[in-house]
This record gives sequence, structure tokens and C-alpha cells, in this order.
Amino acid sequence: MPVARSSLYVRLLATSAVLVSMGLPIAARAETVQPAAATTQSQDAPGQAVDTSIRPFQFHASDEALADLRRRIAATKWPSRELVKDATQGVQLETMKKLADYWANDYDWRRVETKLNALPQFVTNIDGVDIHFIHVRSKNKNALPIIITHGWPGSIIEQMKVIDPLTNPTAHGGAAADAFDVVIPSLPGYGFSGKPTELGWDPARIARAWTILMKRLGYTRFVAQGGDWGDAVTEQMAVQAPPELLGIHTNMPGAVPDDIQKALDAHEAVPAGLSADEKRAYDQLDFFYSHGLAYAQEMQARPQTLYGIEDSPIGLASWMLDHDARSYELIARVFDDKSEGLTKDDVLDNITLYWLTNTAVSSARLYWENKFAFFAPKGIKIPVAVSAFPDELYQAPKSWVEKAFPNLLYYSRPEKGGHFAAWEQPETLTNDLRQAFRPLR
Repeated sequence: MPVARSSLYVRLLATSAVLVSMGLPIAARAETVQPAAATTQSQDAPGQAVDTSIRPFQFHASDEALADLRRRIAATKWPSRELVKDATQGVQLETMKKLADYWANDYDWRRVETKLNALPQFVTNIDGVDIHFIHVRSKNKNALPIIITHGWPGSIIEQMKVIDPLTNPTAHGGAAADAFDVVIPSLPGYGFSGKPTELGWDPARIARAWTILMKRLGYTRFVAQGGDWGDAVTEQMAVQAPPELLGIHTNMPGAVPDDIQKALDAHEAVPAGLSADEKRAYDQLDFFYSHGLAYAQEMQARPQTLYGIEDSPIGLASWMLDHDARSYELIARVFDDKSEGLTKDDVLDNITLYWLTNTAVSSARLYWENKFAFFAPKGIKIPVAVSAFPDELYQAPKSWVEKAFPNLLYYSRPEKGGHFAAWEQPETLTNDLRQAFRPLR
């Protein structure tokens, strides 16, 4: 029988982006080449001189940090096995032991570190926080600039597969006219970006920082893309609608009608009159609200309590795997050697980045900061494109999307893919971005 949601649960649905950790102090070094600081009267803080320099960046984890990681994995104090044959009690012991064995004995962080350091990476200070970003310019002089934002439990690792197809389309079956200049920032408190030392870094503030970043890079027109927290930030950019922003693309849109959300909050049966696509979306949302919010509730309410995942790599990994049921199934299969879009190295590259940057709690604080209702329409008026992947938290029906975004530029329903679109299905997302933004070039 239906069970009433707790008051905390209802409050989370109403106010928080509860949808979308992890490290220890490390002996790693971030090597930067620092030119003379540039100071100017900037839009960052009108009337004040600010440092607007853009500093080249590379990261090299120390051998000691990597040895400590392996030592901690080996010293894991394992719980007893779950009492069910599925994942209804959480991340399964067998999956975590397979992950731990590969992580400790076969995984090589230096491989992805080399790939990262081969990319143009930079750091610049915006509103008091050092923002790390990848910036790859296309050789095509007419390339369209795009800023792509990750979410949790993601990172810049998610988007690495789409960089070359977007910047060099002719090498990947596309046309030169579809080229993009690609900017991929790390969210504040995530990865190589700085950790905010004051309150207020919510999606709206990050959105303003992203506009400053693109203008600082010299772009006078650009588009934006994101999923998960990346969607929250990208939609706030669209709400703010700076004149330089031509349009946005999202793979997890805020498009749930108010009456549907009210029915979900009340845990009602599927409302009458819904189409097949709408009913499927309702069922997906109801399942996630009923079974998938535990991690988000903790991070929204008490992020500082997550000391365990700052201290244990296996605690970190299990916390990150337990994001949503479909993504967990995908990742668990990877460690059974049944890869579908992701590899073992893909999964561990992302987790290890969180570990080596000590960003468990700092990344979780974004949930605490956020007060926007994640899936509610925001009244966006600028052009919007949507890719509704089938295994996302919900596959947004076109009927809902059209109501939420009156200036709908493009809509697709890919056959495969889930929460981590750029990571799982980079070719599909790349093709959607090419098609979606052609009218804005």
C-alpha cells in the first residue's frame, strides 16, 4: 500500500535538486604555470580590481598518494553480505569486492592522468574561487563555443569522450560546419576547482560564473549543455539569459508539470489521461522518489557528516555507485565483464579523481546550497534543445518538454543511454548537439 512521504522528503522534493564524494588529504601536486597576474575593473566585482589571469594547469598525483590509496583498499573492513539477491538493500558486496580487486591490482591512474594533461587545462579565479576548466579550440575558425557542465557523481571525466568529436567533427563522421570550441569546467568544490570558503555557491551563482568565464575567454556568443547538476546550472544560465547565450541543451530537463509533481508528492496512482510516454515518465519518477533518494537526502541535509567517504576509498566508491538503480545496474555489469558503454577504467577514473582531490564533502555541499526545485519548469524563454535518454531518471515526454520550453529548438528520444549521456553514449550526444545547434550558428 502507498506509504506517506516524511516531511523531510516532501521538503526535499519542493526545494532541492535531490537527484543527481569522497577523498582524503593527499600528497599530490597541481602544477601550474603562472603568468603575471592580470588585474582589471571586471564584471566579477564592479568597482573592484580583480585577478582575471588564466593560468595553465596540470595535475600529477604523487606516488605516495597512489600507494596510500592501494593500502586503504587492501585494509577495507568489509560488511556481511546483503540478505537479498538483488540491490534493494544497496550496493552489493560481490560487486564491491570485484571493484576493489581491480582498483588495487590492475587499475592505473597514470593512464588517465596522461590523457588529462595532454588536454589544454587552465585555472582562473571567479568570485573568489579558482575555477578549473578544459578548453579545446577547434581548428575551424567558425566553430561555435559551447560550455558543458557535469554533475554528481560525475566530473570532467564524463565529457572527455565528446571533446574530439565536437572540436574535430570531420574525423568522426561530421561536417566541418558542425565544429565547436569546447569549454568543460569543474564545478566549484569538485575535481580540480577550488572549494568555496563561504556560503552561497548554488546553481544560480555558478551559472553567473560560467558566463563570466566564457566572456573572459573572449567569446561573445556561445551555447551551453548539461545534465544532472549540469542541467541545473545550464537552466539557470538560460533563466539569467545573458545576451551572449544563444541557447542551451540538456539531457535531464526540468519539465515536470505542476499537477504531475503534486500527484508524485502525494504518492498517488498514475493520473488518468496520460499518454504512454507520460505514464512511463511518471512511473520512472515515482520509482526514483520512492527508492532512489537516500544519498541526496543525506547530502542535502547533512553533507558534513560524510566523514567515512573522505577516509575510505571503498566507502567512496559504494556511495558514488548508489546514485540510481539503472546506472548501478550498468556499472555492476561492467565489473562482471559485461561492458555496455562504460569500462572498468571509466568508472574508476571518475572515482579516483574524487579521491585524489579530496572532494567528498565539498562536492556534497552543492545539495545543501541548492533551493531550486530540480524538475520544475523555470520559465525559460531562450532556445532549448532536449535529448531524452530512456534510462535517465525520467525520459522527459515531448508533451511536457514543449510546455516547459516554449522556444523548443530540438527534441530527441535516443534508443540507448542513461544518466551519464556523454560518458555512456558519446556518439549519440555528439550527433544531437550538432543537429540541435545548427540553427543558432
